Amino acid sequence: QVQLVESGGGLVQAGGSLRLSCAASGRTFSSYDVGWFRQAPGKERKFVAAITSSGGTTYYADSVKGRFLISRDNAKNTAYLQMNSLKPEDTAVYYCASRGARERPPVRVCEYDYWGQGTQVTVSS
Repeated sequence: QVQLVESGGGLVQAGGSLRLSCAASGRTFSSYDVGWFRQAPGKERKFVAAITSSGGTTYYADSVKGRFLISRDNAKNTAYLQMNSLKPEDTAVYYCASRGARERPPVRVCEYDYWGQGTQVTVSS
Protein backbone atom coordinates (compact mmCIF):
# COMPACT_ATOMS: atom_id res chain seq x y z
CA GLN A 1 0.00 0.00 0.00
CA VAL A 2 1.24 3.43 -1.01
CA GLN A 3 -0.27 6.61 0.33
CA LEU A 4 0.10 9.83 -1.62
CA VAL A 5 -0.66 13.36 -0.49
CA GLU A 6 -0.68 16.30 -2.87
CA SER A 7 -0.09 19.89 -1.88
CA GLY A 8 0.67 23.22 -3.47
CA GLY A 9 -2.55 23.95 -5.28
CA GLY A 10 -4.28 27.26 -5.11
CA LEU A 11 -5.58 30.23 -7.02
CA VAL A 12 -3.29 31.97 -9.49
CA GLN A 13 -3.66 34.41 -12.32
CA ALA A 14 -3.11 33.41 -15.91
CA GLY A 15 0.58 33.40 -16.70
CA GLY A 16 1.54 32.55 -13.16
CA SER A 17 3.23 29.48 -11.74
CA LEU A 18 2.62 26.85 -9.12
CA ARG A 19 4.59 23.89 -7.89
CA LEU A 20 2.68 20.86 -6.76
CA SER A 21 4.19 18.30 -4.45
CA CYS A 22 3.29 14.68 -3.94
CA ALA A 23 4.54 13.11 -0.75
CA ALA A 24 4.57 9.33 -0.65
CA SER A 25 4.67 6.95 2.25
CA GLY A 26 6.58 3.72 2.42
CA ARG A 27 10.08 2.54 1.78
CA THR A 28 9.64 1.58 -1.86
CA PHE A 29 8.86 4.92 -3.49
CA SER A 30 11.79 4.47 -5.83
CA SER A 31 10.14 1.35 -7.25
CA TYR A 32 7.14 3.25 -8.59
CA ASP A 33 6.48 5.36 -11.61
CA VAL A 34 4.66 8.58 -10.72
CA GLY A 35 2.07 10.37 -12.78
CA TRP A 36 0.11 13.57 -12.52
CA PHE A 37 -3.46 13.68 -13.77
CA ARG A 38 -6.12 16.31 -13.69
CA GLN A 39 -9.87 16.39 -13.75
CA ALA A 40 -11.96 19.43 -14.56
CA PRO A 41 -15.63 19.68 -13.55
CA GLY A 42 -17.75 17.43 -15.72
CA LYS A 43 -14.71 16.00 -17.48
CA GLU A 44 -12.85 12.74 -17.30
CA ARG A 45 -9.53 12.41 -15.57
CA LYS A 46 -6.69 13.01 -18.01
CA PHE A 47 -2.99 12.41 -18.11
CA VAL A 48 -0.74 15.41 -17.53
CA ALA A 49 2.79 14.18 -16.90
CA ALA A 50 4.68 11.17 -15.65
CA ILE A 51 8.15 10.19 -14.58
CA THR A 52 9.69 6.77 -14.36
CA SER A 53 10.83 5.29 -11.09
CA SER A 54 14.44 6.27 -11.58
CA GLY A 55 13.57 9.71 -12.89
CA GLY A 56 15.29 8.92 -16.14
CA THR A 57 12.32 9.39 -18.47
CA THR A 58 9.48 11.87 -18.47
CA TYR A 59 6.24 12.10 -20.40
CA TYR A 60 3.93 15.04 -20.99
CA ALA A 61 0.55 15.64 -22.47
CA ASP A 62 0.74 17.84 -25.53
CA SER A 63 -1.36 20.47 -23.79
CA VAL A 64 1.28 21.08 -21.13
CA LYS A 65 4.49 20.31 -22.96
CA GLY A 66 6.95 23.15 -22.62
CA ARG A 67 5.07 24.64 -19.67
CA PHE A 68 5.05 21.92 -17.03
CA LEU A 69 7.99 20.01 -15.60
CA ILE A 70 7.78 16.82 -13.60
CA SER A 71 10.54 15.74 -11.26
CA ARG A 72 11.13 13.55 -8.26
CA ASP A 73 13.41 13.24 -5.30
CA ASN A 74 13.46 9.63 -4.24
CA ALA A 75 15.49 10.43 -1.14
CA LYS A 76 12.56 12.56 0.03
CA ASN A 77 9.83 10.25 -1.26
CA THR A 78 8.41 13.20 -3.14
CA ALA A 79 7.42 14.02 -6.70
CA TYR A 80 6.80 17.48 -8.07
CA LEU A 81 4.96 19.18 -10.86
CA GLN A 82 6.23 22.63 -11.73
CA MET A 83 3.54 24.47 -13.65
CA ASN A 84 4.48 27.62 -15.53
CA SER A 85 2.60 29.92 -17.87
CA LEU A 86 -0.67 28.71 -16.44
CA LYS A 87 -3.83 29.11 -18.45
CA PRO A 88 -7.47 29.13 -17.36
CA GLU A 89 -7.91 25.79 -19.11
CA ASP A 90 -5.42 24.29 -16.66
CA THR A 91 -8.01 24.71 -13.92
CA ALA A 92 -8.74 21.30 -12.43
CA VAL A 93 -8.20 19.06 -9.49
CA TYR A 94 -4.71 17.63 -9.83
CA TYR A 95 -3.93 14.13 -8.65
CA CYS A 96 -0.68 12.33 -8.25
CA ALA A 97 -0.64 8.60 -8.71
CA SER A 98 1.79 5.73 -8.70
CA ARG A 99 2.16 2.41 -10.43
CA GLY A 100 4.65 -0.40 -10.25
CA ALA A 101 7.54 0.40 -12.53
CA ARG A 102 7.40 -1.21 -15.94
CA GLU A 103 8.61 -0.51 -19.45
CA ARG A 104 5.25 0.53 -20.84
CA PRO A 105 4.93 4.34 -20.94
CA PRO A 106 3.13 5.43 -17.74
CA VAL A 107 0.37 7.49 -19.35
CA ARG A 108 -2.78 5.43 -18.80
CA VAL A 109 -5.10 6.08 -15.88
CA CYS A 110 -6.06 2.43 -15.62
CA GLU A 111 -2.50 1.35 -14.98
CA TYR A 112 -2.09 3.34 -11.78
CA ASP A 113 -2.64 1.61 -8.48
CA TYR A 114 -2.55 4.40 -5.92
CA TRP A 115 -3.96 7.89 -5.95
CA GLY A 116 -3.75 10.96 -3.79
CA GLN A 117 -6.75 12.97 -2.68
CA GLY A 118 -6.17 15.73 -5.19
CA THR A 119 -5.38 19.41 -4.92
CA GLN A 120 -7.34 22.18 -6.57
CA VAL A 121 -5.64 24.43 -9.08
CA THR A 122 -7.62 27.42 -10.25
CA VAL A 123 -6.29 29.80 -12.87
CA SER A 124 -8.12 33.06 -13.26
CA SER A 125 -8.27 35.02 -16.49
